[in-house]
Amino acid sequence: MRHTLILPWLIIFCAFWLVPIVASFLMSLTDYSYLSGVPAATFRGFGNYSSILQNPSFWNAAWNTLVFTSGTVPITIMLALILAALLNEAERFQSFFRTAFFLPSVLSVTVLCMIFDQFYAREGYLGKLAAILGLETPGLLLMPGTALFSVMAMDVFVSVGYYTILFLAAMKSVPSELAENTRLMGASFFQQFWLITLPLVKPMILFAVVINTIKSLQIFTEIYMLTKGGPLQSTTTVVYWLYELGFKRFESGYASALAYLLLAATAFISWLQMRILVSNTTSKS
Repeated sequence: MRHTLILPWLIIFCAFWLVPIVASFLMSLTDYSYLSGVPAATFRGFGNYSSILQNPSFWNAAWNTLVFTSGTVPITIMLALILAALLNEAERFQSFFRTAFFLPSVLSVTVLCMIFDQFYAREGYLGKLAAILGLETPGLLLMPGTALFSVMAMDVFVSVGYYTILFLAAMKSVPSELAENTRLMGASFFQQFWLITLPLVKPMILFAVVINTIKSLQIFTEIYMLTKGGPLQSTTTVVYWLYELGFKRFESGYASALAYLLLAATAFISWLQMRILVSNTTSKS
């Protein structure tokens, strides 16, 4: 009976997860292309991997991805913690602000990209403001020095509300007696947050940091909708370059190798974050 109940899940797992993962790895060891088909593919071993690591385009995409991740994750987490702490202390309109903060995270990313595309355009709000200040710009998304940071700002705006609600839920689980005792002892709001609230919500912070890092390393939709990797490849990330290799150039084996390199990097970074945050939590407790 148990085997019968697990069989549907097992079939779906094998068909849509296990088989594609194994096939992609085997494909990464060849020069397979959708245009040439399987018979024309030749075995390259780990040649695709070494070729990627020697490709300047890969290091440009990796650098852009690193800048995006290291810039958005800390800012998003810090803003979410601050907003959650303020909301936790609010006595009025808390439901309204919870809804307002969370709303961008449930909207379609495509719709948000269209809004921000107009916002960043030369004739958009920021363009008009720059014109008033005497600064003529072709648009923030059309300049290599500002395009990536503009996409980062949008990602922070969209993500911060989601993590605010997560942190707020964690703060609501903190025993009220602890907060009341610290108030009676004369602790300020900052001292109460630093000594009581923050240590108790660290498991949620760990979860948010890891999940947000994984999401940022896989950033694609915003890049595709706003910049297409430009200008001058200043916003080309690893996943967007993977998309170009696999679905524009049809270099499927090369793209599969890149996907596994990204998987290895994501797993290592997530493991490192968990080791650091968990060890800090354990040592302080």
